[in-house]
Amino acid sequence: MNSNKIKEITVNLPNKLSDVIKKIDENGLGIVFVVDNLNKLKGSITDGDIRRFYLKKKKLPKIIKYNSKVLNKKPFALPINSNIQKILKCLEPNSIRNTTTIKCIPLLNKKKIIVDVATKENPRDYPVAQPEIGNKELQNVIKTVKSGWISSKGTYIQIFEKKFSQYLNGGYSVSTTSGTTALQLAISSLGISKGDEIIVPSFTFAGSINSIINSGAKPVIVDIERETWTIDLNQIKKAITEKTKALMIVHIYGQPCKIDEIKKLCKSKKLFLIEDCAEAIGAKYKGRLVGLDGDCSCFSFFANKTITTGEGGMAVFKSKKIAEHAKILRNHGMSLSKNYWHISAGFNYRMTNIQAAIGVAQIERIESLLIKRKKIFINYDKLLKKIDKISLLPSNNWSKNSYWLYTITIGDNKVRDYVVSYLKNLGIDARPSFYPLDLMPPYKKFAKYKCMVSHKIGLNGLSLPSSNISLSEQRYIVKKLILALQNKIN
Repeated sequence: MNSNKIKEITVNLPNKLSDVIKKIDENGLGIVFVVDNLNKLKGSITDGDIRRFYLKKKKLPKIIKYNSKVLNKKPFALPINSNIQKILKCLEPNSIRNTTTIKCIPLLNKKKIIVDVATKENPRDYPVAQPEIGNKELQNVIKTVKSGWISSKGTYIQIFEKKFSQYLNGGYSVSTTSGTTALQLAISSLGISKGDEIIVPSFTFAGSINSIINSGAKPVIVDIERETWTIDLNQIKKAITEKTKALMIVHIYGQPCKIDEIKKLCKSKKLFLIEDCAEAIGAKYKGRLVGLDGDCSCFSFFANKTITTGEGGMAVFKSKKIAEHAKILRNHGMSLSKNYWHISAGFNYRMTNIQAAIGVAQIERIESLLIKRKKIFINYDKLLKKIDKISLLPSNNWSKNSYWLYTITIGDNKVRDYVVSYLKNLGIDARPSFYPLDLMPPYKKFAKYKCMVSHKIGLNGLSLPSSNISLSEQRYIVKKLILALQNKIN
């Protein structure tokens, strides 16, 4: 829940009685929750409490304090991880003590801090994705801070890079500030620059094409396949010219491209292959983990990714020599053996030791994180597969999705936008999918070919909450999704 909403239903004490009454009136819930400066729940005050106090002809204090008799020091609350059925049951009329109708329930974390408030109309907020940070991550960060090595030098950088390569079963990993800078570092390290062309799909996040433009190269936008949502091999063949130096393929929403066919084409045309794996950690192609087929594969550790370092990325090179060159470029082009001696005009794309400390803990438990997300995807598939107007993520017998964001296509663009808005009003963070690059002003000039499949998927797609949710919560989300569809279509 955002902080503004929490402010609407909470007060600190001491406070003027008139201000408390005003806030109760403004939020329309008949109640405010009393919290300390950390939003820890201390009590509640209702309009009924104030009214009963007045009817008993007791003098109401002008200033409400923590010892005021109008304050209920044991308000009803639930843990933030309470399932949706329990929350809704508690909000039913007369469900608590057979007499009290509860209009809203504060949802608390383990420290009794209010992090959300449930109402019948909006039982709780469901972000589209949220990081899973545990004790090991926090312990690693504390160790890093105590060591004094908090910036781009420190042991966790090398540990994270080593563990990442071990997870992929190969490659030479170079950590960066983001998935986008990993892509740009890959382009520059491979010697691609001004005048060179890189082919990229229209259906992708803008970071893909931005890395090409900012490296000085020229992007060439092509369409995707309907059956995989990934770059169309036939469109690639049409777009290759004598200036083409590389293909940038994108494993969109964790769905692997047709890698073997693309590799064969790259080899015959002597082109570099750059894999945008920002959303694809854990994805498999013909039984092998995605990330080792290209000359460089780039991953993102943004907060919504399966594993996160807050911001951050990783470029994984096939060649050790090029990886060493990338490390020099990443650090201002400075020599690895001679401080402040620059051998290239480089960048500052260095990950911090604090970020890497989080990354180490995250990569150590990646399998459990993937299993949890896979379960969520399977549940959605079962709940949605027979719903008219909805098409599910692509699936086939030669690849396995990374289970990043559960994404579907739905009706047409107007229906999609209505459903997104409807769900948003219920606290369900459904996101529209990526807009096709060729439709956006900065990139139109790089599209020589029609990208109709990208338009169909990009303008009609939406992603549903895909992490830290139970089956009952998924059922609730799908129920509201179906209701939104019925409202719009009927």
